[in-house]
Amino acid sequence: MNESQKYAIVDIETTGHSPANGDRMIQIAIVIMQDWQVVKTYTKFIHPGKKIPLFIQDLTNITDDDVKDALPFEAYADYIYELLQDTVFVAHNTDFDLAFLQAEFTRAGLSKWHGKKMDTVELAKILFPMSLSYKLGDLASDLKIPLESAHRADDDALATAYLLKSCWEELLTLPLVTLEQLHKRSFRLRSNLAQLFFDALVLKRSKISIDIDHVFFNKLAIRKMAPTPKNGDEIVPYPQTTDDKLLLLQKAIPNFEVRPQQFKMMDSIYEKLNAKEEHVIEASTGIGKTLGYLVPAIFYAKQTNQKIGISTYTSHLLDQLLQNEIPVLEQMLGQRIKVALLKGMNHYVDLEKFEKQLKSLDESYDETFTILQTLIWVAKTETGDLNELNVSGGGQLLLDKIRKTALPKTTMPLYDFYSRAIQNSRQADIVVTNHAMLLSDLVRHEQIFNSFGGFIIDEAHQFIQAAINQDEKIFSYTNWKYLFGQIGNYEDEGLYYKLCKVAYKKHITNQQTLKQVEKRFKQMVQGFDEAIALLYNDVKKHPKNAMKQQKMSLFLTELALPQEAFEKVASLVQQWLDAAKSLHAQFLHDVNELAPEHHYLLEQWQYWMDEFTIKLSEWDDVFLRHEDHYSCWLELDKRSLPGSIQLFKKPVDVTEMIGKLFAPIREKNAVIWTSGTLTVPNNERFITNQLGIDASIAIEKLQADPSYYAGAQVYIVEDMPDIQTVSQSDYIEEVANAITHAVRMTEGRSFVLFTSQEMLRQTVDLINESELLSEYMLFAQGVTGGSRMRLLKSFQKFNHSVLFGTNSFWEGVDVPGDGLATVIVVRLPFSAPEEPSFKARSEHLQKQGMNAFAELALPEAVLRFKQGFGRLIRSSQDRGAFIVLDRRIETKSYGEQFIESLPPISIQKLPLHSMVQQLGNWYNER
Repeated sequence: MNESQKYAIVDIETTGHSPANGDRMIQIAIVIMQDWQVVKTYTKFIHPGKKIPLFIQDLTNITDDDVKDALPFEAYADYIYELLQDTVFVAHNTDFDLAFLQAEFTRAGLSKWHGKKMDTVELAKILFPMSLSYKLGDLASDLKIPLESAHRADDDALATAYLLKSCWEELLTLPLVTLEQLHKRSFRLRSNLAQLFFDALVLKRSKISIDIDHVFFNKLAIRKMAPTPKNGDEIVPYPQTTDDKLLLLQKAIPNFEVRPQQFKMMDSIYEKLNAKEEHVIEASTGIGKTLGYLVPAIFYAKQTNQKIGISTYTSHLLDQLLQNEIPVLEQMLGQRIKVALLKGMNHYVDLEKFEKQLKSLDESYDETFTILQTLIWVAKTETGDLNELNVSGGGQLLLDKIRKTALPKTTMPLYDFYSRAIQNSRQADIVVTNHAMLLSDLVRHEQIFNSFGGFIIDEAHQFIQAAINQDEKIFSYTNWKYLFGQIGNYEDEGLYYKLCKVAYKKHITNQQTLKQVEKRFKQMVQGFDEAIALLYNDVKKHPKNAMKQQKMSLFLTELALPQEAFEKVASLVQQWLDAAKSLHAQFLHDVNELAPEHHYLLEQWQYWMDEFTIKLSEWDDVFLRHEDHYSCWLELDKRSLPGSIQLFKKPVDVTEMIGKLFAPIREKNAVIWTSGTLTVPNNERFITNQLGIDASIAIEKLQADPSYYAGAQVYIVEDMPDIQTVSQSDYIEEVANAITHAVRMTEGRSFVLFTSQEMLRQTVDLINESELLSEYMLFAQGVTGGSRMRLLKSFQKFNHSVLFGTNSFWEGVDVPGDGLATVIVVRLPFSAPEEPSFKARSEHLQKQGMNAFAELALPEAVLRFKQGFGRLIRSSQDRGAFIVLDRRIETKSYGEQFIESLPPISIQKLPLHSMVQQLGNWYNER
């Protein structure tokens, strides 16, 4: 047992990343840990022999003053070198700290330090696979580790030491089989974690205990399903009066403020659920929409013993419901609420696929790493929802291999998470799902939602987009090439080659069958390449190709593609599939001859045959089936051809599809549609018509009390140039100037919303060049790396920050309180006329003799504009400025509709310099 191993946990602060370019250390801290106790700490400021750059002073709070009396590194080198002897070197990113230290040792005339290293980033990513971030500060906060000042070596080193100890304690909680699997694969990791896993394994084996928290599937430990709470709670009557509601809500929310419109919403929904009628409610920000529908839903479900389905658009909103709102309801009622979360099948892990994956040889470091993360996750997860895992880009490929794509052939086993989710939903009071899952029920055999007592569709305006996405078909050149690469010819030494080797060795099939499979494969790849070459040549001849833009999109109807070449590909894929299946059948005939690793090859072969079957159906859909209600277009980037070629096929009208889904539900249950934005001035039924809601069903509009918006100011800047009359670069210069002034006046915490990624990028580049916002943290969608939620979290961490976003930031983003001071609208949010999906829908309307601008472009833009304003005021205490830089709101006749869509608040139209002054006065009053 290696219990008394000494660990040296090291953190350094430096003037930059490269010792070779003259960067030097400014602080070092070393914590020695033995038997999981801190036995020694050492910390020193170090003189870098140069000025500390300002951004480093900002980051570390270490100034030139702090290091003025310190000695250079050479003075401490011998002692530090000695201190590290016979220890395992530990750091939060050893690649940086150790490499920098080694370079400094060399410079000080010492030999390279030799020893083992452990990286706590690598370790924490494996052991806490559901953490949102692996920055030291974030992990410390998750694990309740004290960290006074991040980016100071002494505090960081101590926090890293306690992180290492937390990881060790976490290891000891894992089931024995999980530890065995971890250790077995850990030799491919970048730092020496194998020893730590081995030590935990030895300790675990020495303490015999019975594991009651897990069920086992072969060598996988899976967390047991939590028991369903029993019914038997007393049925509480629905709170009819304002006082009753107030009394109830104050049990869970002590300083609950009465909002009459919220109570009105509760009564309205409760009444419609009982009457089993359809209803539409537009509930503006400030009403408390979520509690507005949850309260009547839970009372109805408990009283009638029927479950209510609640559907929302994004996974983020689903999680918010479960984490924030449901606990409030439970406290209010004083009893457990049985809630089930149900997502589409492919969100869940398929443990049989994962178990087979464990038997294969890992292809890459990313694959090994993701397998280790997943091993620990399956022992911890309650849901089996793969979205919980925080994996690298390369790790996503592995997750796609282990997603659930089909129901188990026999009964629903205990270890199947999707079956668990279905099981939970059968016994629940409330089933929370998303629009995509509800829509996929159209095609699912066992219709899950038939037994519900009513439905509430939140974010109802998004149901249309969800339906379009649900029915889209995509062809991607790189996906097909990836599939071909998985099979390969004999000389490629891929899967086909491996099967041949087994076939020859075991005399399973004749050479003729194998040759036939390879011949069909080559014909298929050749036919595919020829069809794509024809497509590419047609694109090159198209007039659009002469334009300067690197990215282009074309409707398939604009190209003259020879149908035969594409029909031939479909036929060749089918011929290869027939040959591949016949080979598979011969293997199955001799299945008893095969070793486990050969079984795995066979399963892989089956998997890729299934994938080709799916691809064949996509090919037919996109290239060979022409349907009136769909549009099909090609997107590519001229810089990387043919690799960037993608085809999309989407429906232009989904009203019929949505009608088909809700027809059986409407016959026997209530359907409540609600959202903050369901209507636009002059076109009230824009959304409800697309949802197929009968014109006789009125839209109930609930607007928060005007006092709710008392903290909001709207400024329209009236002297911005007209984009039609100046060059794009002049226009962007004016936009950058206006943004810079507004941001400086409110000290950051601003959203800047664009409609074009290109304009966003050019504006951010210009602002960066000018250095006028150099002391602010700027986050830009599509420029700064990371997902939408990650950008948002980063934005919220800093006081002086600005977030530049496009379409997806116009809605569904919550920044309560002082986190957001201004929303700047650069352009009114019209869809780009050339955006293919929008263009196809416009043409569809024009063919019916309708005005596409009035019936589609304008109402969509007004809805987005309303959503953009909704980001600003999230509570009655919030204050915020909404600044519009687009002159069309003033100069065009339709501008009035944008203004009308805002709540009743003061709107000022001013030239830029006056606006900045007013903004400053208003901000300083705070």
